[in-house]
Amino acid sequence: MTQRASLVTTGSLHAYHDIGIHNCILLRIAPGEPMATQYPALDDSHRQFISAQHLFFVATAAPDGRVNLSPKGRDALRVISDNRVLWLNLTGSGNETAAHLKQHPRMTLMFCAFEGQPLILRLYGTARAVHPDHPDWDALYAHFPAQKGARQVYDMSVDLVQNSCGFAVPEFAFTGDRDILANWAEKKGESGIQDYWRERNTVSIDGFETGIVSDKYSLRASA
Repeated sequence: MTQRASLVTTGSLHAYHDIGIHNCILLRIAPGEPMATQYPALDDSHRQFISAQHLFFVATAAPDGRVNLSPKGRDALRVISDNRVLWLNLTGSGNETAAHLKQHPRMTLMFCAFEGQPLILRLYGTARAVHPDHPDWDALYAHFPAQKGARQVYDMSVDLVQNSCGFAVPEFAFTGDRDILANWAEKKGESGIQDYWRERNTVSIDGFETGIVSDKYSLRASA
């Protein structure tokens, strides 16, 4: 059952408690009954929940071809306003998200509670990929700590927020971020990473261009 946030809903208020930040977030969940609630924008409880998560998922799709779903970690997401989110993407073997957005700008982000009160939070909207050769790169990248291999900042406009029960999501404990990618980027160096972009990141698995290498701007160091 799905109910709009603007309507009066039934159910009891439960508190989400994250041991790491000791914040309580009020969630409306009917006792013993899965429920989803939709909102036109992010509110304070959503912001607190997002800030407590160590992992989120990104889904995109072009009009044709394969749907992509990617996990993202580290200190890589910022809520800029009630309807705007930025997230930083590091260099990897695939570049599907950028390719899909050139075809269709839709994007979905999903967060799951792996500890404490169960909850799934989804953000729906549209996004653009901003590469290091773009005029907006410096202003957007400044929201994040400098990281070797930074490849895009995704600028997302959120038009719908939905939470749901998450009753079937298993519990996991966070033990730390992996340093493998950071060490790889450090070893590659700026020129090595740019070569990798040209060799491995210019097209998607369906052959769509990603825009990682532009003729209009010269590539610059990303960190």
